Amino acid sequence: MITELRLENWKSYAQATLHIDALSVLVGTNASGKSNALDALLLLNRLASGAILTSALKGEGTQAPVRGGVDWAARRPGSFFAIGVVCRADELTDYEYRLEGCIAENRCELHAEYLTRIKYRQGKNGERKSVAGSIKLLRTDTCTENSPTIIARLYNEKQGTPRQCSRSHAVLFQLDGQKLRQEIQDGVAEVISALRKIFILDPIPSHMRQFSPLSDRLEPDASNIAGVIAALPADKQQEIEAVLTRYASRLPERDIRRVYAETVGKFNSDAMLYCEEHWQESGPPPTVDARGMSDGTLRFLAILTALLTRPADSLLVIEEVDNGLHPSRAHLLLDMLKTVGAQRGVDVLVTTHNPALLDAMGTEMVPFITVASRDPENGHSLLTLLEDIARLPKLLAQGPIGRLSSQGLIEQSLSESASEAAHG
Repeated sequence: MITELRLENWKSYAQATLHIDALSVLVGTNASGKSNALDALLLLNRLASGAILTSALKGEGTQAPVRGGVDWAARRPGSFFAIGVVCRADELTDYEYRLEGCIAENRCELHAEYLTRIKYRQGKNGERKSVAGSIKLLRTDTCTENSPTIIARLYNEKQGTPRQCSRSHAVLFQLDGQKLRQEIQDGVAEVISALRKIFILDPIPSHMRQFSPLSDRLEPDASNIAGVIAALPADKQQEIEAVLTRYASRLPERDIRRVYAETVGKFNSDAMLYCEEHWQESGPPPTVDARGMSDGTLRFLAILTALLTRPADSLLVIEEVDNGLHPSRAHLLLDMLKTVGAQRGVDVLVTTHNPALLDAMGTEMVPFITVASRDPENGHSLLTLLEDIARLPKLLAQGPIGRLSSQGLIEQSLSESASEAAHG
């Protein structure tokens, strides 16, 4: 699973690391760099799935461009960027992956790529201790600017076995499925699997109100939520609908007694999402389809469906996770993300501006909250773990995290600390 996202000269970032846990929260003001960090995850996911670097940034067909496209991928005024991840294979093994891209003439090409395996010593209690050793499973040679290919060196205990690769795709993708030395094959499989399991969810309620075709994969806008649920085997569908009902019944909008999806049409190839309400003691409960559900309810059900249908070891990324949800249900949302995510082995990374949700997290979530901010000296985006803020104890004495965030006190503290460091 991915434990770190590393950024270098990527968009507004000069150099930063985003730590990823079972539930990670990214906060910060508008234009602080939150979305730029998430865009790096989207790009890595596309490259691992086989997209050409330029197309992955620009978008292609039905695939929307990464925000800013090719023009804003590298931090201005430069033309090079690097993005990468750390993937934990087991308690004693990490894989560090790094991809460097270069921008020229409205296109992006591979500049360099690295994959390193790091082994750790085991402590008495089974936990990892110091680094025992590392090997470069993959590295690339320097290539000329106009070369269409790049030489990848594959680990062989010597200088590395040369492999000519295209600069338009990630080398990692080009090696996937090939017969390689076992150490390399294991590393490539681990990292490419982790990157492909990144899912960026941006539920759009207006897209969820229509009939949707049966499908085995949720769309990023959750437009086919009904089709995904209805396509499941009967026992699995009932299980998921029971969980949807349990959580939806605690929402304030309606007295929901059942949430379910059902096939419709002559050939039963499409589906619609329904809920049964209970307002009166007598008579059958009225049924409402997705067209009559609130935006908040639909977004909530989309997030929960993603949690329930993503494969284990996935990373689910949700921007503005509480958008449209009543503040009084912040505790419900937090409980859902923690509980269902842990049960299914799905890591969750969210952004939020909502003070109610931050307050619901309490001090126990402090180690898992990262603050995006801008360096007052040069405007670079920074990522700072909340627990690493020197003045945090004094800040927390002034109130809960949500209040501190809404009043801008966290960002103010970071700005003051940066200014003091810059001026000695």
